[in-house]
Amino acid sequence: MHTRQQQLEAFERLLDIMDELREKCPWDRKQTMESLRNLTLEEVYELGDAILEKDSEEIKKELGDVLLHIVFYSKIGSETKDFDIADVINSLCRKLIDRHPHIYGDVEANDETQVKANWEKLKLKEGNTSVLQGVPKSLPALIKASRIQDKVAGVGFDWEEPAQVFEKVKEELAELQEEVQNKDQDNMEDEFGDVLFSMINYARFLNIDPETALERTNKKFMFRFQYLEKKAKAHNLDLSEMSLTEMDKFWNEAKSIKL
Repeated sequence: MHTRQQQLEAFERLLDIMDELREKCPWDRKQTMESLRNLTLEEVYELGDAILEKDSEEIKKELGDVLLHIVFYSKIGSETKDFDIADVINSLCRKLIDRHPHIYGDVEANDETQVKANWEKLKLKEGNTSVLQGVPKSLPALIKASRIQDKVAGVGFDWEEPAQVFEKVKEELAELQEEVQNKDQDNMEDEFGDVLFSMINYARFLNIDPETALERTNKKFMFRFQYLEKKAKAHNLDLSEMSLTEMDKFWNEAKSIKL
């Protein structure tokens, strides 16, 4: 590992390179915060993929790409004289110190639950009018549901036991089935959303990240289906003409393979 001095020198080198690219590269010079936004989202998802793959080399590369974007936005901010990288870092340092009074002050917090509760109270004191104010509107719905539930739990709006949450899941499933029988499409969608929301809440009580769990299932399904495709091709079979029984033979083979 590098020394603190080497880390600082590496960061300074990145800032120097960013200055040079912004001055001399036609593509870099053309970028705005708006044009970078979608690229940043893409980079974050690529980092997420690398983390799920547990690929440390790829994680390192993707972290670099995310860091580049932070430096890029800060460079643009310095050109408009709104802020620079020092403002970004100092603002972060102030926030971390202010929101950790159990480290930098005289507040006690003996577990994660207390830390979260203190965090949400501090944000309300900072001017937030709602504990949900910090949930980004553009988050994917599944992740947004997790963040909403985390935040309201932080101020005590929560179930006490996992069994209570599972009862809620069953209740929502029964309500969905009732609307399916009624064939009311709008109500079905409402109740289906309630089922998903309650399942995400249940996952939280089981210490399962629902986004990660669903992505694992996506990858598992894709692997098995692609195995099925390869086997069908190897046997000169057309998937569209195969029976489900024939497909199941290869599918079950794929299920026996550990990923």
